[in-house]
Amino acid sequence: MCLICGWIYDEATGDPEHGIAAGTLWADVDMNWTCPECGARKEDFEMVRI
Repeated sequence: MCLICGWIYDEATGDPEHGIAAGTLWADVDMNWTCPECGARKEDFEMVRI
Protein backbone atom coordinates (compact mmCIF):
# COMPACT_ATOMS: atom_id res chain seq x y z
CA MET A 1 0.00 0.00 0.00
CA CYS A 2 1.25 3.47 -0.85
CA LEU A 3 1.90 5.38 2.36
CA ILE A 4 1.26 8.67 0.57
CA CYS A 5 -2.14 8.10 -1.09
CA GLY A 6 -3.29 4.63 0.03
CA TRP A 7 -3.25 3.02 -3.46
CA ILE A 8 -2.81 -0.75 -3.16
CA TYR A 9 -0.64 -2.80 -5.53
CA ASP A 10 -2.31 -6.15 -6.15
CA GLU A 11 0.07 -8.84 -7.42
CA ALA A 12 -2.83 -10.64 -9.14
CA THR A 13 -3.66 -7.64 -11.34
CA GLY A 14 -0.27 -5.91 -11.51
CA ASP A 15 -0.20 -2.48 -13.15
CA PRO A 16 -0.45 -3.25 -16.88
CA GLU A 17 -0.99 0.41 -17.83
CA HIS A 18 2.52 1.09 -16.50
CA GLY A 19 4.30 -2.04 -17.77
CA ILE A 20 3.77 -4.38 -14.79
CA ALA A 21 2.04 -7.57 -15.96
CA ALA A 22 -0.65 -9.32 -13.93
CA GLY A 23 0.91 -11.89 -11.61
CA THR A 24 4.09 -9.86 -11.03
CA LEU A 25 5.29 -10.30 -7.45
CA TRP A 26 5.95 -7.11 -5.50
CA ALA A 27 9.56 -8.21 -5.04
CA ASP A 28 9.93 -8.27 -8.85
CA VAL A 29 8.59 -4.75 -9.41
CA ASP A 30 11.45 -2.48 -10.51
CA MET A 31 12.75 -0.03 -7.88
CA ASN A 32 12.17 2.84 -10.36
CA TRP A 33 8.44 2.10 -10.64
CA THR A 34 6.20 4.80 -9.19
CA CYS A 35 2.66 4.81 -7.79
CA PRO A 36 0.16 5.40 -10.63
CA GLU A 37 -1.97 7.61 -8.37
CA CYS A 38 0.53 9.98 -6.77
CA GLY A 39 3.98 9.22 -8.22
CA ALA A 40 5.47 7.95 -4.94
CA ARG A 41 8.47 5.65 -5.25
CA LYS A 42 8.39 1.94 -4.41
CA GLU A 43 10.21 2.68 -1.15
CA ASP A 44 7.13 4.65 -0.06
CA PHE A 45 5.03 1.47 -0.02
CA GLU A 46 4.38 -0.83 2.93
CA MET A 47 3.16 -4.41 2.79
CA VAL A 48 -0.37 -4.84 4.17
CA ARG A 49 -2.49 -7.96 4.54
CA ILE A 50 -5.84 -7.76 2.77
